[in-house]
Amino acid sequence: MNAADLLYSQGFGTRRHCIALVEEGFFAINTLHGTENVEGIELEIYKDPYSPLSGELEGFIYSVEKIQWTYQSSAYVMLNKPMGIECSQKPSNWPSVYTLLPSPLRQRPRKGSTPGVQAVGRLDQDTTGLLLLSDDGQFIHKMSSPRHHVPKIYEVTTEDPLDQRVCEKLIAGVQLKDEYELILAHQAELTGEFTLKLTLTQGKYHQVKRMLAATGHKVIKLHRSQIGNLRIPDDLYEGEWRWLSKKQIDDLFV
Repeated sequence: MNAADLLYSQGFGTRRHCIALVEEGFFAINTLHGTENVEGIELEIYKDPYSPLSGELEGFIYSVEKIQWTYQSSAYVMLNKPMGIECSQKPSNWPSVYTLLPSPLRQRPRKGSTPGVQAVGRLDQDTTGLLLLSDDGQFIHKMSSPRHHVPKIYEVTTEDPLDQRVCEKLIAGVQLKDEYELILAHQAELTGEFTLKLTLTQGKYHQVKRMLAATGHKVIKLHRSQIGNLRIPDDLYEGEWRWLSKKQIDDLFV
């Protein structure tokens, strides 16, 4: 793989643009002496049997326009979604969540699909918290499929007081419009007079709000704090994103 192909695979633009980035000295690799710009498209270092670019590229560190990146054959990222953001490529009333991501993540090439990472499920514009994005179709399908029962934990705040009977109803199952079967919560736990922690394994439209409405309560604040065993890190602030490590990906499938 040459430098331009590497940049193209990582979403840095068209092949022509990636060639220009290399030719004009905006692509750099890490060496024992720090960072060096590499001239030309075919890089001699790529032919070095001891170079990481000769074999497995995963985790290879490089720089584009002095910004450091790590090669990822597939992109898996988490984002702490703020309020007032839509999880849509073509938002109607609010900014798109994709505007919070750098352009390489939005432009990664995908055969026969929309370029870039895609949200794994959606959070409403007024819902905050953990959102996953990836360009791996199998991963997206696995995370979205109800057959895999990936638990998602929501912190719910309601307009009026709650009691234990609400949790019992949610666990026993509530009837939602256009649903033939009762919709059950995996777990429901009161955390305050107006708050509860709700664990779901489905991903139906406006599910939390509709389930609480079926018990006679209106949700006024909703935050997704966890998927599987993956929690939002304390130092990942609203609007920020981060690559998922292999362990964090494994934590999703408990």
